Amino acid sequence: MLENTSADTHAAAAAAATLHLRITIVGATVDLLRDVPFHEARPEQVAERMGITLAELELHFPSWDGLVLAAVDRWNGGRMEEVTAEVGDAATVDFLRAIVASNAEDPALMRLLVALLSVAGNPSHPMATYLRSRYQLFFSQIKRGLERDVAVGRAPHTMDPRRGAEQLIALYEGLQLQALLRADMDLVQAFDRAVARLEAGWMERYQPRAQVQHATWSDPGSWEI
Repeated sequence: MLENTSADTHAAAAAAATLHLRITIVGATVDLLRDVPFHEARPEQVAERMGITLAELELHFPSWDGLVLAAVDRWNGGRMEEVTAEVGDAATVDFLRAIVASNAEDPALMRLLVALLSVAGNPSHPMATYLRSRYQLFFSQIKRGLERDVAVGRAPHTMDPRRGAEQLIALYEGLQLQALLRADMDLVQAFDRAVARLEAGWMERYQPRAQVQHATWSDPGSWEI
């Protein structure tokens, strides 16, 4: 009986040590991705930071893609928990604005997420299926949030939540890409301006472009946003 108890204790200790090592490896990968562009990061660099051999690293994470995804989930998941706690039950626009502000404060994460969008766009890439599923979950989250906003009166009933989610995410992704390429751009202010225009459009019923009567711009400054 005592021998079995001792064996169980050793097995539990070994399992805990293995789990701790794997958690530490994921953390080291997050640190690497903070410092090194995604396309330049390699498992050998993680092993070097950990002070272990590549073989030992691959014993726990045989797939480099799998380790990267685990690091992204850790990094982005922790950030999203903070954003969710910060905004509470706020409107969906405010929730996405909080993500934008978080990205502006952590450009390394923003660069990584933009790089992974390119990876997800290649259906033959081993990471594509998982990344696309995560992207679909994000889209669904924004759509459900807008549905709730319409239901409680925080968004106009003239806005189709599915189309609203498409437009809101397009602003979010397009502006953060510009912010990575334009050092003079204030991402949060740009998002606020664009969303103000978007929300004003949501107040009107959609008309196909062919039915829209184009106005003549008589005031030279009237087009400015």
